[in-house]
Amino acid sequence: MLIVMKPGATAKEISGVVARITANGYEPHLSENGDRTLIGIVGTGSTPLREEDYETLAGVERAVRVSAPYKRASREFHPADTLIPLNGIKVGGPRIAIIAGPCSVESREQIIETACAVKEAGAVALRGGAFKPRSSPYSFQGHGEQGLEWLAEARERTGLPIVTEVMDTGLVSLVAKFADVLQIGARNMQNFALLHVVGESQQPVLLKRGLSATMEELLMAAEYIMSHGNTRVMVCERGIRTFETYTRNTFDVNAIPVLKSLTHLPVIADPSHAVGKWEYVEAVARSAIAAGADGLIVEVHMEPEKALSDGRQSLDPEKFAQMVQSVRRIAEAVDRTV
Repeated sequence: MLIVMKPGATAKEISGVVARITANGYEPHLSENGDRTLIGIVGTGSTPLREEDYETLAGVERAVRVSAPYKRASREFHPADTLIPLNGIKVGGPRIAIIAGPCSVESREQIIETACAVKEAGAVALRGGAFKPRSSPYSFQGHGEQGLEWLAEARERTGLPIVTEVMDTGLVSLVAKFADVLQIGARNMQNFALLHVVGESQQPVLLKRGLSATMEELLMAAEYIMSHGNTRVMVCERGIRTFETYTRNTFDVNAIPVLKSLTHLPVIADPSHAVGKWEYVEAVARSAIAAGADGLIVEVHMEPEKALSDGRQSLDPEKFAQMVQSVRRIAEAVDRTV
């Protein structure tokens, strides 16, 4: 339920509503929408929620049922866009956040060189996998903690914050020591134990849509993280599995405007995993920005043909710089910046 306070409601009136919510065993969440204070009610309280119990309180304009099963992630619950600070910009604001780097951290030299290249081209954060969930147990699985240390050195050299995947509940505390943003990969979107621990970490999170997940399932996964009071969540469209085989996945461009209407959380697009072939990445990136995405996460490798993972979908630095310029023109056309 959402309590909409009257314009100019006093601090005492707001405190009175909060006290009633707490007394009934629920958790209040305050936000602002123009000149009104909004108070969301979440949790499983001891008293059934009834509109009339709150609409009679001083300063209350109305009580509204939130229809979506995801409450904290719902735009009904929180009408204003959530803005997440990242390297001097606010993801979800007018500037498009471009996150770039290799699929896997392969060596110290590789990740530092790539970090310098993507920063020069316009990236605001560095992605790179230290722990790699692969379809085959015989494929390169990443360098683990050593890879995290190389990422940290790349951050020290370039100033780019780190976005890297965490795969297991037991690794959250380790990865959180190095990472600025914890990524939940598509295969772990509904790993609910992991979502709980990541939520408890209070670290910013990039949550990728599962291979066959609906948008509601994606937002319910975000709700698991947010149920711990962690509001710094970005949701990512990275393509879904369909019958089509010419691309790695099918990029669901529909999801971007739909998600923007359903949730206040920033929406990121991953054109690299969506198509799986570098020659289509730029076009899909442009479409994502035109559709309203708040950012991109793109795979970049110094020598894609030698990459230990996902080289086929990786841009080299020159092609990445070209993509950034191309995306910049689209952003300007829709009143955004890069």
